[in-house]
Amino acid sequence: MSVLKNILLLFLLISYISLTPISIQSSPQSTSNFLSYEVDLSTQQLDFYWKDKSDNNYGSLQNLKNSLQQEEKELVFAMNGGMYLKDRSPQGLYIENGIIKSPIDTKKGARTNFYLHPNGIFIITNHHQAIITPTTSFTLSPDIKYATQSGPMLLIDGAIHPKFTEGSSNVHIRNGVGILPNGNLLFAMSKETTNFYDFACFFKDKGCKNALYLDGFVSRTYLPSQQWEQLDGDFGVIIAETKRKK
Repeated sequence: MSVLKNILLLFLLISYISLTPISIQSSPQSTSNFLSYEVDLSTQQLDFYWKDKSDNNYGSLQNLKNSLQQEEKELVFAMNGGMYLKDRSPQGLYIENGIIKSPIDTKKGARTNFYLHPNGIFIITNHHQAIITPTTSFTLSPDIKYATQSGPMLLIDGAIHPKFTEGSSNVHIRNGVGILPNGNLLFAMSKETTNFYDFACFFKDKGCKNALYLDGFVSRTYLPSQQWEQLDGDFGVIIAETKRKK
């Protein structure tokens, strides 16, 4: 009798194990495939850079870092900040310290990422406010400290760009910027090749309503706090956070 009882208990145990769901914890692919960094403009110093005091392009993140060191500044974070022309001048609108250094580009019909409308403009005001807006909604204001135009928009008022296709085979390394619900900036670069749809989903999953694509396979990021130090490149605009050396 005891043998039959043991067999019955064993059978019930096996049945319970087989019917009990197993919970497996894993990091979402959309998070693990992207390097991201949050910036609070009220407490962190973020600036746009194009040319040095000798009117030469910084070009690489290394050149910018070297130049900042001479000013007793430490480079905390840096990323290429928009598309550029063959001479490494900014493509489209570029404003630095309130000065328009490149005019807005409202051309239509060209077949490049920049002209995948709606494209957009990333703005930082003198009051430390971040704005990402479609180019068609842009209004020039004396309150703009920095602005860089790029395209396409990744998110427009919470919606993914209408021309993006889920599962698209158009993949590259990509970098961009979005605005979080708390008003902070979220910079991101894919660690592996990704398509526009998945890149936009990354920002959407973080709660961003508006996000802008900055550039593609040329993208580089310097972020030593996350053991990511790419200092090469040959860019136009560079966006960087700095702090004074102690």
